[in-house]
Amino acid sequence: MAFPYLEAVVGFMIFMYFFETYLDVRQHSALKLRKLPKPLEGVVGQEKFEKSRAYSLDKSYFHFVHEAVTILMESSILLYGVLPWFWQKSGDFLVYAGLNAENEISHTLAFLAGVSIWSQITDLPFSLYSTFVIEERHGFNKQTVWLFFRDMIKSIALSIVIGPPIVSAIIVIVQKGGPYLAIYLWAFTFVLSIVMMTIYPILIAPLFNKFTPLPEGDLRQKIESLASSLKFPLKKLFVVDGSTRSSHSNAYMYGFFKNKRIVLYDTLIQQCNEEEVVAILGHELGHWKLNHTMYTFAAVQILTILQFGGYTLVRNSKDLFQSFGFGSQPVLIGFILFQHTVTPIQHIVSFGLNLVSRAFEFQADAFAKKLGYGAPLRSGLVKLQEENLSAMNTDPWYSAYHYSHPPLVERLAAIDESDKKTD
Repeated sequence: MAFPYLEAVVGFMIFMYFFETYLDVRQHSALKLRKLPKPLEGVVGQEKFEKSRAYSLDKSYFHFVHEAVTILMESSILLYGVLPWFWQKSGDFLVYAGLNAENEISHTLAFLAGVSIWSQITDLPFSLYSTFVIEERHGFNKQTVWLFFRDMIKSIALSIVIGPPIVSAIIVIVQKGGPYLAIYLWAFTFVLSIVMMTIYPILIAPLFNKFTPLPEGDLRQKIESLASSLKFPLKKLFVVDGSTRSSHSNAYMYGFFKNKRIVLYDTLIQQCNEEEVVAILGHELGHWKLNHTMYTFAAVQILTILQFGGYTLVRNSKDLFQSFGFGSQPVLIGFILFQHTVTPIQHIVSFGLNLVSRAFEFQADAFAKKLGYGAPLRSGLVKLQEENLSAMNTDPWYSAYHYSHPPLVERLAAIDESDKKTD
């Protein structure tokens, strides 16, 4: 008797929906609390707390609705055989258009085009509501409707340009890979990730935002001095106009080897003073100095090759395809079905990666503290929490499962604890 893959996948999806909804309910209860956590009393202003509480609750209500619609839609698509039906219809469309439906690459691209259109249509109401109702209501949204749709059109155009060659290459690799298929797939995705990380900040990101060099002045001098003291090969220092879309703030680094770049959101510079900005970059440089980025990249590569190895074990399983209603075994469909079947493992891996990520955040905070930026880092983290209206009260179960960064209370406690140890 064949293993009931479809029933097992849908059953686990529903189980995880109820489990995660339980965590969401716990978090929602924490968000309803009208008092600041004791460590934040006198640190975070009451007005900011009330605003963050209202913002977090709005997002929480929206999340409940979004997740309910998502599980209903996804389980229905699987149970009612929408995927094999859509695969068949995409082949019929090719025939109608006078193209060869037997060509798997053409068939796959037609299928993906239809799925993308469906995803855009179903996601659009949620994106619009999130941006122009929730974010607008709480003062974050800076986008016009025209800018929103212009970004969406650019994203679609990019996927049309980039997607087909990548999909076509993967199909050819699977068809001709033989016994070393997993290694070939990993090598292809490894090279692809390097190429994308190289061209994204140079060619793609500027399509959506304007990047300008940070003007000469004290802030630039302090950042360059910090980078030099750590032997960080800083080549360029940019400010990005994040304020054209949102008042949320951020900063990040990118680049390989001796060609590193730092990008500051203009909102970060507006919300924090110079010492706090430098302290936050001290934290980010801590990730680089402590090799967190390399460790994470290496972990992703290991997980990727393991995933491809697992895929090669089931890609020819007729039972798997037939369980989901497919008579043939297309490459793309094999990837989709495999992803569904290993979802339990993905949840465990994601939880483990979050644990590691939180540990890295504490280490980067400690690194910035050792550089002498303990006080400005502390005040900078508080400001970012306040300005982004991040949740002040968090349920420990929810944060342990979902958060890749420790809650503010825990980060401040760790910074204060290191102070006590040095006294």
